[in-house]
Amino acid sequence: MSRGMLFTPVNAEGVVAALDLPQPAYRVLFALRSRSEPGGRVEMGQSQIAALLGLSRPSVTSGLRELILARLVTKQRNGVYRINAMLAGYESPVAAQRAIDDMDIDDRLDQPDFVAQYHKAVEKYREQLALERRKRLHVA
Repeated sequence: MSRGMLFTPVNAEGVVAALDLPQPAYRVLFALRSRSEPGGRVEMGQSQIAALLGLSRPSVTSGLRELILARLVTKQRNGVYRINAMLAGYESPVAAQRAIDDMDIDDRLDQPDFVAQYHKAVEKYREQLALERRKRLHVA
């Protein structure tokens, strides 16, 4: 598939770097971005991503979980993801602006507390995992 030049709405690398994601998450994000359609939709299963990057499937799963917690990627269904509108490429600056205008305010990378919200989401996720482990131990 040949694509023309894609426009990105913002230079978001600074925000993405400030998230301090685990290394596999960055690799998965860049792989998805490089293979996404205009607007950020990408069809790639976790096994495909793992093979492409030379990572284990659990590493890809973990990386995707971090990207979802960070609101950089959403899972639409198995093997279909959408990159945050502020990271996706578009066929024109107008299409990029339209996508940003349609975004949920909490998903915008330019929100002052975007990085803090990611860290809160990770903390909540870890607390949930710990609670589930305690429940399993009490049942066993």
